[in-house]
Amino acid sequence: MILAVASGKGGTGKTTVSVNLAQVFGARVQLLDCDVEEPNSHLFLKGTLRESEIAAIRVPEVDESLCNACGLCSKFCQYHAIALLGATPLVFQELCHGCGGCEKICPRGAISEKERRIGVVETVEADNVTLIQGRLDVGVAMAPPLIRAVKSRLLGGVSAILDAPPGTSCPVIATIRGSDLVVLVTEPTPFGLHDLKLAVDMVKELGITFGVVVNRVGIGDDRVHRFCGERKIPVLLEIPDDRRIAEAYSRGELVIDALPEYRSRFSTLLWNIKELRGKKSGANHVRS
Repeated sequence: MILAVASGKGGTGKTTVSVNLAQVFGARVQLLDCDVEEPNSHLFLKGTLRESEIAAIRVPEVDESLCNACGLCSKFCQYHAIALLGATPLVFQELCHGCGGCEKICPRGAISEKERRIGVVETVEADNVTLIQGRLDVGVAMAPPLIRAVKSRLLGGVSAILDAPPGTSCPVIATIRGSDLVVLVTEPTPFGLHDLKLAVDMVKELGITFGVVVNRVGIGDDRVHRFCGERKIPVLLEIPDDRRIAEAYSRGELVIDALPEYRSRFSTLLWNIKELRGKKSGANHVRS
């Protein structure tokens, strides 16, 4: 099972859900921190760094002695990473998506590719959890290539939890695409509902089964619950607004370790996720 944990906005508790769910999984599990601009799962899973590998994408390099300024490469690139200015194409490496199309389309073989570093992928072993996280280099504009590099480390036959970046933009799409199920973490506030609606539309567009975790229950109102009820979206877990959770988070502690009474809640969440995946329906079925 590949499970993605996402949200329409930051600060809803995606990482809290991801790391505690991984810890109660009861079997070997992979946890992929795909929030490569600011990964933080390692703060809660104390383990041993097993591997650190440089990630790179291939970007074009133009041989001026072969180029005849035909402009085909510039016309082909949908990301405007190559512009024909004068007699030689100008390459904007920061805009390049590494598709390799410009090299293939060049009639004179004037374009080759070179590697451009974008970050690192780290693997950490923490008991039954294998944490794989990306760290995007400062100044690199695009996260999806590094997210794909993180996901390429997925092992077949081993369940995985993907901690997605916040929002509904390209990095989130790159993370959740190909998942079996998505858990959307939200909070019962007007902002939480607004961004949950965006996230729901995104996941529906991708055709992935999903459910909702409502965090900090008690700080707002019931509009999120009413929305889920009207849309027949299963609420998989409610987490109360408990100051002790925030205090444990600030110390880099897992909720289930600092507050053992919450272990059963995350075990219930895991049970509900497995039930939802099995049913593949929109029925609001939650274990009590």
